[in-house]
Amino acid sequence: MSRFLSSLLDALSSFLAPRKGLLPTLGVILVIINFLLQVFSAGWLASTNLFLHLGVILSILGIMLAWAL
Repeated sequence: MSRFLSSLLDALSSFLAPRKGLLPTLGVILVIINFLLQVFSAGWLASTNLFLHLGVILSILGIMLAWAL
């Protein structure tokens, strides 16, 4: 299991190293989707702000990874 996790992290860091802005960009897109859901919908996704939370977490994670890589 640890060998699998190690190879997964190596592949992920190799993929994300040249694309430092990918995760923050995806996070911003999720926040925009959440805003559009708030404006145009009143369903479960709009009331829980799921995309807002995922977008902020993904953006912060992406900034931390970009700084480390």
